[in-house]
Amino acid sequence: GKMAQDMTEKELLKMELDQLKKEVKNERQMVSKTGKELKEYVESMAGEDPLLKGIPEDKNPFKEKGGCTIS
Repeated sequence: GKMAQDMTEKELLKMELDQLKKEVKNERQMVSKTGKELKEYVESMAGEDPLLKGIPEDKNPFKEKGGCTIS
């Protein structure tokens, strides 16, 4: 597709309208309910979260393979 800056105002408005038509179908829920559910989910998954518990050195795909020596 075209970049937003290359689009006419009419095209941009049509794109926004299409997005709103999709969003209006979403089921709405109270934040007080979903926030509690989200918190419980996050807490239940915390034990598996690599950002919290870290990654074992041998399983880390981003670990440096060897180093460089300056002589």
